Amino acid sequence: MTSTHSLWQFIRREPVLSISFVCALVSAFFVPPSAAYVDYIDLRVLCLLFCLMAVVAGLQECGLFLVLAQRLLAGERPVRLISLTLILLPFFCSMLVTNDVALITFVPFAILVLEMVGRRDLLIPIISLQTVAANLGSMATPVGNPQNLFLYAHFSLSMGDFLSLLLPLTLISLVGLAAAGLYFGGKGWISVSFPEQVRLTSPKHLALYLVLFGLCLLSVCRVLPYGILTVLVIVSLLLARRQLLGQVDYMLLLTFVCFFIFSGNLGQMPAVRAGLGSLLSRSPLLCSAAASQIISNVPASVLLSGLTEDWKGLLAGVDVGGLGTPVASLASLISMKFYLRSREAKPLPYFLWFTAANVVGLLVLLPVAARLVH
Repeated sequence: MTSTHSLWQFIRREPVLSISFVCALVSAFFVPPSAAYVDYIDLRVLCLLFCLMAVVAGLQECGLFLVLAQRLLAGERPVRLISLTLILLPFFCSMLVTNDVALITFVPFAILVLEMVGRRDLLIPIISLQTVAANLGSMATPVGNPQNLFLYAHFSLSMGDFLSLLLPLTLISLVGLAAAGLYFGGKGWISVSFPEQVRLTSPKHLALYLVLFGLCLLSVCRVLPYGILTVLVIVSLLLARRQLLGQVDYMLLLTFVCFFIFSGNLGQMPAVRAGLGSLLSRSPLLCSAAASQIISNVPASVLLSGLTEDWKGLLAGVDVGGLGTPVASLASLISMKFYLRSREAKPLPYFLWFTAANVVGLLVLLPVAARLVH
């Protein structure tokens, strides 16, 4: 009974990993395990993800992002400006530290600020727009989210190819988010003062993490071999702050391994490959965006990457497809969880606001993406 309860708790805590494991397991009945399974796994992507997660955990621990946020918000300012700042912080930060880290950092911060100044009425629109902002801002760089990093490596893209596709979408997203933030940001002026000023906890460690983060970017751009980067990160953190190695999301890495096996096995099944290939041949953009609504954009990118060479349609589809349902981008569940844990949370109004913001964003960006990929 205890083991069953523990298993159920694990499934609830790691639903995507659980699903990916079942998918990999079922696919193994159709394509028996062999040495070919090793070839399915993209070690470069796993190593880069590991290094980025470890280094970003260090930057977060030093208080870098909260210090930035406090300095931007402290003082007497228009409510609209405070709201806009809270929305755009995850937009820009997600470009470097991923959408989930941006939301983990700035959604609780937004709840703290808005409750402190007595503007709980703005919580639902601000958190909903923060979620959209993190998912859209993260598409601007290869390191902004896991699917970008994976597809950037899988198709051996150049930075020029990547930016030419996604930079226009990012700029349009920025304009739309700024307009929404100003419109829904509230009226009047408020004074923001923090009872406790966040300070950088360890400048020496911060300098190390910034250097390591720079090395991560060099490795993403294929200047530094990923094997050398991985060794440098592990050795540096073992010497300086080994606890950070325990803060890496190993469940996400394992999820990738399971989906690598699942997608690799699907590629060995002629009927499945033909069916998915037919859908992708009609519109990789719409197919990947639709798949993201059901299985989320990271698994969709891994699953479909082996079935099409149209990297533009696939990349734009899974990034824009992060808007929509709460599971389209798993980062969206992070902000939803923080809001529902807040005082006097209203689940239905939040879900309606979240859905409306995502649907509007999806309807605006899909036609733009369609023009860019053709």
